[in-house]
Amino acid sequence: MDNYTNDKFSDRTDLAVEAKEIASRSLGDTISGIEVTTTEDQGITVTRMKVHSEEGSRAIGKLMGNYLTIEVPELRNKDSVLQERVATTFAREFEWFLNKINIPADAKILVIGLGNWNVTPDALGPIVVENVMVTRHLFELMPDQVSPGYRQVSAIAPGVLGITGIETSDIVQGIVDQSKPDLVIAIDALASKALQRVNTTIQIADTGIHPGSGIGNKRKGINLESMGVPVIAIGVPTVVYASTIVNNSIELLLNHMKQQTEHTEQIFGVLEHLPEAERLEFVKEVLGPLGHDLLVTTKEIDEFIEDIANVIASGLNASLHEAVDMDNVSIYTH
Repeated sequence: MDNYTNDKFSDRTDLAVEAKEIASRSLGDTISGIEVTTTEDQGITVTRMKVHSEEGSRAIGKLMGNYLTIEVPELRNKDSVLQERVATTFAREFEWFLNKINIPADAKILVIGLGNWNVTPDALGPIVVENVMVTRHLFELMPDQVSPGYRQVSAIAPGVLGITGIETSDIVQGIVDQSKPDLVIAIDALASKALQRVNTTIQIADTGIHPGSGIGNKRKGINLESMGVPVIAIGVPTVVYASTIVNNSIELLLNHMKQQTEHTEQIFGVLEHLPEAERLEFVKEVLGPLGHDLLVTTKEIDEFIEDIANVIASGLNASLHEAVDMDNVSIYTH
């Protein structure tokens, strides 16, 4: 996902809500240029964040725009009823984004599934594409047989630079130039700073996307400026850096020991007084030369990635096609 440039607060996260949490520790809960509202309904937390000034953008290291985060901690329990509720919530919130940028009901949509289908934590985009309801060919070949309530949707998983030898953004640009969609939806795996958000969180943003940013390999962006059409990015955190886990563990250990004794400085020394960002850099310096700053994911990633991808695909089908019941979304798989 699009990670701006402020490494001081990025803490290796692609989630705007986490970037805001990190910045708030230094700047306070209220940051100029950022509006945040949060709602919770039966285990589904929705956070809407609007970054509307350069000051707010610099503070959290994210581009100006709208960010929406759906957090469902129990999503890992493979509860099919909960998955359908999440898909319904996603469909409604995504429709809000469509209305926000004035995408009409007959607009042509191009869905891009970014990532490497050979690497499970990076296969989110390709799996979503497999389950998206594509209709463009029907409009092209037999328009008189298309029922009302459907729009033109095309989808592709363009692969990654290491497989194709071509910048992903260049492939997408060529498709956009030929098919001329009114909107691009880009789906990619992200990195989080918290293991509990891995595979349980969905982020939607209207700021575009940088393929590979979740693994620190940011490439040319896919956004309004580069594509010439609006781009809505959808992402799910599937990995956490080892250095981030170590840094968080140190913080938890510090907090725990402070509850046991007042003499924590004798135990932790300078670590206790280092700002979080500096402590993270220190951990990176230690792990980096050893080759131990790994990307970490859960052992059940193969199951989780299928589930969350199907939730997103089903929600997209409901929000893009009026003929699909948005109030009662069923999880659809091929």
